[in-house]
Amino acid sequence: MRAVVYDRYGSTDVLRVEDVPAPTPDSGQVLVRVVATSVNLSDWETLRGAPLYSRIGGLRRPARRTLGSDIAGRVEAVGPGVSRFGVGDEVYGDNLALKGGFAEFAVAPESALARKPEGLTFAEASTIPQAGPIALQGTAGAGRRVLINGAGGGTGSFAIQLAKRAGAHVTGVDNAAKLDFMRSVGADEVIDYRRRDFTRTGGRYDLVLDLVASRSPFACGRALARGGRYRCVGGPVPVLLGVAMIGAIGGRLAGRRLGVLVVRPGPARFGPLADLCVAGDVAVHIDRTFTLDEVPEALRHVGEGSALGKVVVTVG
Repeated sequence: MRAVVYDRYGSTDVLRVEDVPAPTPDSGQVLVRVVATSVNLSDWETLRGAPLYSRIGGLRRPARRTLGSDIAGRVEAVGPGVSRFGVGDEVYGDNLALKGGFAEFAVAPESALARKPEGLTFAEASTIPQAGPIALQGTAGAGRRVLINGAGGGTGSFAIQLAKRAGAHVTGVDNAAKLDFMRSVGADEVIDYRRRDFTRTGGRYDLVLDLVASRSPFACGRALARGGRYRCVGGPVPVLLGVAMIGAIGGRLAGRRLGVLVVRPGPARFGPLADLCVAGDVAVHIDRTFTLDEVPEALRHVGEGSALGKVVVTVG
C-alpha cells in the first residue's frame, strides 16, 4: 500500500510516500481502507516532535512512521474478538494511539471507531472525532460571555457554533486572515491577536477556551469575570505546567478557575457532535482537501495557522 512515512522529527521535508506492507489487524482491531483523514494540530506537533509531550512513546524517533489519527473509511478486515463491525461497514474515529491515517489502509482498535452516519460524507465524518470532543467538552457550561483563542481552525469553528447554540456572546481570536471566517460561523466579535492582546482589552469572560495556549495563567486570569473559567488545550509545556500548578491555586484565590482541559476521547464523546451535524444544527467547514501526495502541504497549511476550519486528506 502507499503511505506517507517519516523516520525522524523535523519539518515536512522528512516526509515521503513509500510502498509499504498493509498492516494486519490484531485481536480487537479493525483494518480500515481509508477514504479520508482530517489533519489536526496534533499531527503537526508529532511531525516536529514539539512540544515535548508529542514525543510520548518515541523520545528520540517517532513511535509511529505514519501520521493521521482522524480516519474515515470502510472495514477491510477484522481481527479476532471484533463483534461490532464487519467487512464493508463504513466507519470513522480518532485513532490517536496507532495513527496511520495518511495511508491507503490503517489499523485501529474497535473501541475507537463508530459507524459513519449516512448523512455525512467520509470527508465530513473525518473532521469530527478529535476536534468534536475538544469543542464539546471545552464549551460545556459556557456561560453568557465566551472567548475562544485559536477560533479560526477546525476545533475553533465547532466551538464557536456550540457556544452560540448555548446562548453565549462569543468572541473569536485568531490571525487577521481568519476574522471574516470566524464571523461567518457565528462569532459576535473577533480579535486579531497580532494587533490586540485579548488579556488586555478589558473584556471579562465567563469562559476562555484557549486552543493555542501561549500566555501565562496570570495574564489569562485578567480576562476572566468573577467565577469565570479558563481552559487550555495543548501548548508549550511550561505554559501547561503553569496553568496546572500555579494557575489552579492562584485562580481559586481570585475567584476564578484555571486549568488544562483533559479531553475524554472516543465514539461516545464525538457522536453527539456528529448528530448535530447530520441534523444541520452545526456545520462542518472544510477549508481544503489534499491528496496523499500532498500531505506535506496539508500539514504546513494547518501547522502554520492558515486553515479556515478543517483540512482533509482524501485517499484513493
